[in-house]
Amino acid sequence: MTVWNGAGGAGSAGAAQDHVYDMIIVGGGPGGYAAALYAARAGLDAILLERLAAGGQMALTARVDNYPGFDEGIDGYDLGEKMRRGAERFGAKTRMEEAKSLALAGPVKRVETGSGVLLGKTVVLATGAVPRELGAAREAELTGHGVHYCAACDGMFYRGKTAAVVGGGNSAAEEALFLSRICRRVILIHRRDALRAEEVYRAPLLKAENVELCWNSVVTQLLGENSLRGVRLRDVKTGEEREIACDGVFVSIGRKPASGLAAGQLRLDPAGYILADESTRTDIPGVFAAGDVRVKALRQIVTALADGAAAVYHAEQYLAGKV
Repeated sequence: MTVWNGAGGAGSAGAAQDHVYDMIIVGGGPGGYAAALYAARAGLDAILLERLAAGGQMALTARVDNYPGFDEGIDGYDLGEKMRRGAERFGAKTRMEEAKSLALAGPVKRVETGSGVLLGKTVVLATGAVPRELGAAREAELTGHGVHYCAACDGMFYRGKTAAVVGGGNSAAEEALFLSRICRRVILIHRRDALRAEEVYRAPLLKAENVELCWNSVVTQLLGENSLRGVRLRDVKTGEEREIACDGVFVSIGRKPASGLAAGQLRLDPAGYILADESTRTDIPGVFAAGDVRVKALRQIVTALADGAAAVYHAEQYLAGKV
């Protein structure tokens, strides 16, 4: 097995003890890059792993309007890049690589990647949350062929066409509003008879002339062979079923924690979120959970940032032997 040394190159397994990072941060979203920034400024030898792009799921958001300091909003990808550059300005290291497995017990933690093993005295898990699937038959098969989870990413394929959005919260309303600017027709499918979205999203959505609201409905079937041609709906009150034609469907029914790496090692709640309080400390000393992956009341960019800072503070206490 290959083990990475301090210079980022590969060495033999016997060289594993040559370099042990003070902190390994898994995940490059807001929580991860806040931790990287604070760790670098504190003089900790830290490295961050991110498998996609700086910003994590935030990078898929076309416009972020609720992050202070940007009076006209900012593109999520751009905000992620700013966070990365800000952390790297103080010496934080980023490796675009996926963590494959973790060994968290003991004073030295092991993080296995596709190209070797990293060793660290502390680990911050900032792996976030991922879109929740519909659970419909053939959903995976049709993903990318009519089934999508990000309008900002894939909405352009439906310019001038009909798209459906499933959900009723802020994210679903935002997706529908985005699509209303490029699609001929947008159908918002919600299992209740009123949207849960905040007024800032709900008001413009209700005014959009090309948006249709489909209440009390759930998707029971995805229609089409090689590509989507529509969905079958069931009325949750009457049980009546019907089909609607659409070229694409965007699923926005919440997220689920990306906590698979921690399963069997850290305590999770029934929904799979890592059990950690506002200190971000988990039940294993030296392991911290920051951002959307941990149990918390509010999952936002600003709360993930706060978690990243808190994780570094408590990691410093741990490294100093004060806890």
